[in-house]
Amino acid sequence: MASGPLLTGPAVRTSLGDVVAERLREAILNSELSPGQHLREEQISESLDVSRGPVRDAFLILEREGLVTLSRHRGATVVQLSVEDFGEVYSLRSVIEELAVRLAIRRRDDSDLQALEEALADLRAGMKRKITEQVAAQLDVAFHDNIFRAAHHERLYGSWSSIRMQVHWFLLLRTVASQDWREGMIQSHSRILELIRAGDEPGAVTAIGQHIRDAYNRICGTLIEQQTDSEQVPDARQRAESYLLS
Repeated sequence: MASGPLLTGPAVRTSLGDVVAERLREAILNSELSPGQHLREEQISESLDVSRGPVRDAFLILEREGLVTLSRHRGATVVQLSVEDFGEVYSLRSVIEELAVRLAIRRRDDSDLQALEEALADLRAGMKRKITEQVAAQLDVAFHDNIFRAAHHERLYGSWSSIRMQVHWFLLLRTVASQDWREGMIQSHSRILELIRAGDEPGAVTAIGQHIRDAYNRICGTLIEQQTDSEQVPDARQRAESYLLS
């Protein structure tokens, strides 16, 4: 088959299901839809003026992202992420992002470094003004997304994609008002990029590991306080700590 101009570039398509998924994703992350809330297919279809097919497609997308659970009898429900979920997501993240950093150093090209520079510039600009937890999470995840892209490993990126929105959700539990915290965020991400650019694999692995552990410790206390009865806090902390890797 002869190739022509239409076959010379990547095809960019956005389905109606993707559009519906984005609307629902924003509603979940902005707490417009609550954990445990049942999502009625008919109601969403009418509200967004689409047929039920794209809504069902959106539910499948959000299930893959870990934001929605699907069951035969109840349909779609917004997830209720627990301390155990948090431990699983962050222990998995620590392993796959270490690999991503190693591969990013070995495989990155100039465009990858430029994308990371731009993500860091966006993060730096955001942290220097009044910022919401939602925007801070978006900027944070965008930087790390570019590390995984720089690894040039499709299955690794797929693993990251499966937990990325859950990572985003957990990052919303941080308090971003502290100027010290904002400055620390800039320094931490700057250091990671500096080490990747320098090709310092051991240093970058150490830096990303510490970065993820710091995030884990910062979020963990808030999550436990929100979800755990006071009598069960010690047990919850012990369970959470069991996920931390040295």
